[in-house]
Amino acid sequence: MRELIRSIRDFAQKRDWNKFHSPKNLAMALSVEVSEIVEHFQWLTEDESNRLNPEKLYKIKDEIGDVMIYLANLSDMLGIDPIEAAKEKIEKNNVKYPVEKVKGKSLKYTEYK
Repeated sequence: MRELIRSIRDFAQKRDWNKFHSPKNLAMALSVEVSEIVEHFQWLTEDESNRLNPEKLYKIKDEIGDVMIYLANLSDMLGIDPIEAAKEKIEKNNVKYPVEKVKGKSLKYTEYK
């Protein structure tokens, strides 16, 4: 992850783009790129979404790359380690969604009694 962030910093610095990379702008760009992933799945059935052809997979891979870049850049700008943030979130989710209550269910944690 550190190597990726260094590459992103170098890329932006060489192009004098850091002036455009405020947390607000990066969050907005991240949202756009995630929407571009969603667009590839729009109108597909569940089954079709599980059987993507190589061309579609390649396009989605490209968009996932964009998402990772913007997420890593935003994390870097805010001083957040994204790997540590994900690990902490998994720990929180383990508390919110105990296996014995949620196994096989898809409700929000507030809906479990």
